[in-house]
Amino acid sequence: MNILNLVRDNIKALKPYTSARDEYQQINGEMVFLDANENPFNNGMNRYPDPKQELLKAELSKIKQVAPENILLGNGSDEALDLILRAFCEPNKDKVITLPPTYGMYQVLANINALEVVEVPLTASFNLQVSKILKISNAKVLFLCSPNNPTGNSFNPLDMERLLRAFQGIVVLDEAYIDFSEQKSWLQRLEEFPNLVITQTFSKAFGLAGIRLGICYASKDIVSILNNIKPPYNINTLTQSAALKRLKNLTEIASEIELIKSERALLTSTLKTIQFISKVYPSQANFLLVKMDDAQMRYKQLVEKGIVVRNRSTQFGCENCLRLTVGTPKENQNLINTLKDLQ
Repeated sequence: MNILNLVRDNIKALKPYTSARDEYQQINGEMVFLDANENPFNNGMNRYPDPKQELLKAELSKIKQVAPENILLGNGSDEALDLILRAFCEPNKDKVITLPPTYGMYQVLANINALEVVEVPLTASFNLQVSKILKISNAKVLFLCSPNNPTGNSFNPLDMERLLRAFQGIVVLDEAYIDFSEQKSWLQRLEEFPNLVITQTFSKAFGLAGIRLGICYASKDIVSILNNIKPPYNINTLTQSAALKRLKNLTEIASEIELIKSERALLTSTLKTIQFISKVYPSQANFLLVKMDDAQMRYKQLVEKGIVVRNRSTQFGCENCLRLTVGTPKENQNLINTLKDLQ
């Protein structure tokens, strides 16, 4: 597959903006910087951030075993997803495929970019309908979320590989919750599939939702295309610094992940004993999808007790389901006690 054949003509012809820091990046006390119209008085933040995020990408490269040239950073994963649609999909012409129930921003971003959305619902057990997906012709982008939000399950790797080999467009694999899964990330197979784009995030396992930092891994060709259209300084200095600091604490991150997984197992077994809960769906994420007698009533009751969860009843196949994030042991016990006390 020649990826360039999928790119919009105007994007292929685009001459990207070059910032002052693209032309000269090294910041030190020996140089006088009069090139970027910055405030000259040093307060620690008066200079523009590194537009290529080289230090952060170098650290991610070591941890993830992916070359820096295969990494793009976004203001949250949503920015990376939007860049993909803008690069490959012609407004009012092209279409994308989503697999409900799934992350709602795929639909929103497609609508913003004036794209047709073709939905291929998951099965009753929230698995892929591969044959139906492949029957859709001329779709530019396929969105896969594994582990899936809001269902929590990971898709069958054989089904995913079949899609990667047969789909004639870009396959976006959203791995926001991969650190909580028993399945391996597809990062180490990135080179096998030129149409594969993997997104991950600092918001979940890394515990940095507040800094809004997403990661996109793809072929050098795709990353180069996305770099051409991204804003020049999309990742600010504070965000880069916070991410680098967090990546120095991998042992702490791993410990938090293991605790969340053990608490997830405890919640799963305990919730099944509550009378008005009819099903706790298997999860490989940091949340549980739980089916009950009346989700809206239970949602309001929990809010009145000071516990906020997410009602996913409007999502395909999720009638009367609440999505419960795995909290701290204390928070989880509070949730369990509260649910047991509800009438």
